[in-house]
Amino acid sequence: MASLAAPAMAGDTITVASWGGTYQEAQTKAFFKPTADALGITIKEDTTNGLDDVRLQVTGNAVKWDITELGADECARGSKEGLFEKLDYGIIDKSGINPKLVHDDWVGISYTSVVLIYRTDVFGDKGPKTWADFWNVEKFPGRRALSGSQATETLSVAALASGLPIDKVYPVDVDGALKSVDKIRGHVDAWWTSGAQAMQLVKDGEVDMASIWNGRAGTLKKEGAPVSFSFDQGVLTADCMVIPKGAKNKEAAMKALAMFVSPQLQANLPLYVDNGPVNEKAFETGKIPQDRIKDINSAPENVKKQVLQDAEFWRDNLVEATEKFNNLVQQ
Repeated sequence: MASLAAPAMAGDTITVASWGGTYQEAQTKAFFKPTADALGITIKEDTTNGLDDVRLQVTGNAVKWDITELGADECARGSKEGLFEKLDYGIIDKSGINPKLVHDDWVGISYTSVVLIYRTDVFGDKGPKTWADFWNVEKFPGRRALSGSQATETLSVAALASGLPIDKVYPVDVDGALKSVDKIRGHVDAWWTSGAQAMQLVKDGEVDMASIWNGRAGTLKKEGAPVSFSFDQGVLTADCMVIPKGAKNKEAAMKALAMFVSPQLQANLPLYVDNGPVNEKAFETGKIPQDRIKDINSAPENVKKQVLQDAEFWRDNLVEATEKFNNLVQQ
């Protein structure tokens, strides 16, 4: 990192776009401010709605962002469309990052997990622990919720529910996973479409068990809700960062991105938010309190228990799979 601490070009300004909200506030503290201070640059912030925004800027020759965050499947699609600048891995140190998240023109930045949560006031400590349990309506009667908006996540948990081990989920047998969804479909009381809705359903006791993002599950626990969840059979979803093609401050952006994915700054992220560092060397920095590590979704011990969504699989299969999934859920 020593070489990066030299100013990119003192006085440079770059614009970084992310998802807004508490997540981006955490990134500001963890990544953006320390990087701006170390490089002697100004980092302006904006928010994005995803790949469509990048595509519009690049194809319209009106690129206003130097770095933007996307979901990994969006990075894989945008890469295929040629929307991003090549990354310089002479500047960006990729060691510690899963090779599946290191590509010519995109790199992972953080992880979210889909986990199974259940209410302990209904089940005690004998609640559903696996997706096969969630699917077992005789042994675990109760009201259920699954994501109706994230086909990739629900098809992944459906594959796990059918008995596949975590290392055999990808490439997903989409039709097989849809058959698995069909088995539980009549017992799903709510198909949630946002993290806030999933959280509210569980919090209000409208459902007894649900798929939910780990950050929302962690918040419920911190608020004292009677819930339990673990990372067993979780589905890890990565976010990534790119430099849009035609970015005006590519050189400074490359140095900034190198700092964002460095172990030292990655270790800051879980101090502010439940998204996990993408660089596993973050856990060797000593910055993350030992008692916090067990609760971080991308801690080495927790990663072993989860399936990593395959961005390139969904790049090629997302549209067809989502259409089939939506048709099934809406029946």
